[in-house]
This record gives sequence, structure tokens and C-alpha cells, in this order.
Amino acid sequence: MKYSKRVSSMQASPIRKLVPYALDAKARGIKVYHLNIGQPDIKTPKSFFNAVKNFNSEVLEYAASPGIPELIKALKDYYVTYDMHFENDEILVTNGGSEALLFTMMAICDPGDNLLAPEPFYTNYNGFSQSINVDIKPITTNAEDGFHLPSKDYITSLITPQTKGILLSNPGNPTGTVYTKEEIYMIANLAITHNLWIIADEVYREFVYDGLEYTSFGNIDEIKDRVIIIDSVSKRYSACGARIGSISCKNKGLVAEILKLCQGRLCVATLEQIGSVQLYKTPTSYFEEVNKEYENRRNMLYNELMKVDGVVCEKPTGAFYILAKLPVENSEDFVIWMLKDFNKNGETVMACPAEGFYATPGLGRNEIRIAYILNENDLFKAATLLKEGLEEYIKLFNNKLSTSAN
Repeated sequence: MKYSKRVSSMQASPIRKLVPYALDAKARGIKVYHLNIGQPDIKTPKSFFNAVKNFNSEVLEYAASPGIPELIKALKDYYVTYDMHFENDEILVTNGGSEALLFTMMAICDPGDNLLAPEPFYTNYNGFSQSINVDIKPITTNAEDGFHLPSKDYITSLITPQTKGILLSNPGNPTGTVYTKEEIYMIANLAITHNLWIIADEVYREFVYDGLEYTSFGNIDEIKDRVIIIDSVSKRYSACGARIGSISCKNKGLVAEILKLCQGRLCVATLEQIGSVQLYKTPTSYFEEVNKEYENRRNMLYNELMKVDGVVCEKPTGAFYILAKLPVENSEDFVIWMLKDFNKNGETVMACPAEGFYATPGLGRNEIRIAYILNENDLFKAATLLKEGLEEYIKLFNNKLSTSAN
């Protein structure tokens, strides 16, 4: 039997495809510290679980396709705290940020169209676009510049008649980069000049460190009719399993079009929406504590990683990821080696090879993404293991090179 080109062309998740190696290591009695996936260990606010427990109804009915009114209101109130003001018909609740991204792409692009996106980028940008025959056209950034954007002229050179928008994550996944106000306004000006949409993936909005100022695309009046904000409770409230995302846009016409897709999938799970209403009422003190925790974790992991000669990485300023260039030929080989051949006292680390975060063939081949989502005690052990493993791998690799050369 044949499969569709649509599904065959999709890449497998680079974040999950090496899981069998981790499972095999665990079967051999090895403890694996997972730094490969953005699943925080921060406790989900109890208000979510309490709301679900207190739900009392004889029938679990379909929810409204745009989202339950209580959650729409909670989202509106949340955005007001960021000086963004949406009306009821400008917000849609989705099955996670993933559905929000897919529905948005479906609504603004036809087959053969493209979206510009700074690479490295969240791997599912490629997966979702490929499934609807839309291309992601990369705006290449690099580790030496902290993955900040290239010049306006360079980005302009990538725009074609088939370019429908610019898609970017801010703060960045997988880079942890927080774009400057100047970069945000540069993208805004490009969108106006070339009549492009801006898909602003802002699911890590709260996670900004070192006292940096954060600028949302939703705060620029001149582009409000072309900005589509993608959001989620997953990382913000450590509620990845709830699968509650949203689309917010001042362009009522676009929202009405996307609503057709929401109606086609009927609704988002009722209980998760009810729980998420309470998440959006979480006091700001929650983020103050969580941010301090993440900032400490970042510093610890970054400092250990940078002790290895040849590692290239600017300290990230947002989200909870570090993307680093390693002095190795192939980071996937290194990650597999860590799981198959390396352990100290029965412990090892799983990172994520970064090649799958790029659209340009060959880029990211010697880079890894690591997520600092473990408690400080476990993260220190993991950071030490990663450093020691990398040093041992480099020595082994160099010895093999020297032997083969002779």
C-alpha cells in the first residue's frame, strides 16, 4: 500500500526519534537525565486540578467551537496585563499551540506558498507546513551572533510573491533568544512594506531573564491587523498535557475564517478548558519564582558547558533552552554515544541533536539543544555528566582521527 506524499515528506520529530536509545539505556539499569525535551518539572498550579475535580455535570457536552466563554474572558483579561486588548471574536481556543499554528498556516497559505522563519526554529514548523504543501523558507541565524536576526536587506532578499508571512518564536525555541525592540520593529516594517502576515509564537513570553525588556508584536499599533499571536498554557503554567492553546488576532475576518476550521474539529476538550480558566488567574508571583528558578538553572548549565574548549554559545536570555555548537563532527552521533557507551556511576544524559531544527541541509549538524527543565540538584548532575561526556568523546574522536591519519 502507498502512503501520501504529504505524510511521507514530513520529518520525524528530532526531539523524540532517539528515545529508543534512552529506553535501551534504562533497560540496562542506566539512569538517564532528560535534557532533550521541553517538559518542565515545575509544579502545575493546583487551581487547574481543583477546577477539574469540582466540575459537576450529568453530561459532558461539546464545548463551543471558539472556546468556552469563561476561557475567552480569562484570555482577554490576561492580555490586558500586557496592554493588548482583544474582543470575544478575536480569540480562538485551540488544541494546544500546535493546532493554532497549523490552522493559521492553513488560513493564510495556499499550496506552494512559503513562510519566512528564522532558523533554527521549532521543528514542528516544518512538519505542519509540509503537511499542507507550504514551504518554510529559512532566515539563517548563527550561534556566534546569539541567533539574532540578520540585516533587513538580507531578509528582504528572501521575499517572493509566494511569501505570505513571517513566522517566529520570541523568546526563541530552540535558541532561547529574545529579540530586541529594534529587531521586532524591523520585522514589523517588512510586513507592512511587503504586505505580509506576522505569526508571533509567544508561548514563552514570561520567560525573559537578565532584566531584559520584552516587546510583543501585539503592542505595535501599525501592524495589529496582520499580527497573529500563537499562545499556550503548556510552558507558561507547566501544563503541557492540558493541550490548551489559542489564536489571538485583531483581524476579525481572519479569525472568522479560522473559526471554520475550529468548527470542523468541533471543539477543544471541555475539562481542560475549565482547568485553564483558573490557570490564567494565577498570580504574577508564580512567574517571579519560576523565573528565578530557570535563571539559576540556565547559569549552572551554561557555565558547565562553556568549560569545554571549542563550545560556541552566547548565553541565552529567554525560554529554557540552550543551543550550542560543539567541537564534534556529528552531534547525533555524540547523543547516541552518550546513551550507548557513556555513563558515570550508572548515570548519563540525553540531549537533542539540533540538525532537525534547521531547514537548510547540513546546518546544525554539530549543534545540540538542551532544555534546563530539571531541578537544580539533578541539573547539576546532568550538566557535569554532559561536560565530562563531551570531553571524553572529543578525546576519543581526536584519537581516532590521529590514528586514521597515520
